[in-house]
Amino acid sequence: MATSVNPYLVFNGNCEEAFLFYKSVFGGEFPYIGKFKDMPAAEDGGCAEFSEKDANRIMHVSLPIGNTILMGSDSNEQSGDVAFGGNFSVSVNVESIAEADRIFNGLSAGGTIFMPMNKTFWGAYFGMFKDKFGISWMVNFDVSEPNK
Repeated sequence: MATSVNPYLVFNGNCEEAFLFYKSVFGGEFPYIGKFKDMPAAEDGGCAEFSEKDANRIMHVSLPIGNTILMGSDSNEQSGDVAFGGNFSVSVNVESIAEADRIFNGLSAGGTIFMPMNKTFWGAYFGMFKDKFGISWMVNFDVSEPNK
């Protein structure tokens, strides 16, 4: 199996909402989605009990997008809330300008656009934004044919 890069996103209780949104844009199905309440108990090799608040939070979810798998989970009282920062982005490379626009427009809905989709000096059609969940994204199409 070849090495791959799979972004992993951690949320403070809205992981399921975020991943349902991402699924609505990219399509596909979740091969796995599990909640903290689904984990085995500590005496069975699992983790300590979770509060009722944390029980329904997402322990792990994955969404295949092309050859990459977008993964995520929620924080919980044991791990503490995560602090969102600008130290990462998810880069999506697509096969056409139309697909770049579709992904960009879908994911940026309700978010903040930093760089609208446009042709760049490095020969790409590219844009950047932060989605409504605070995740930074880059959408890229490498322009190789003028009619694409």
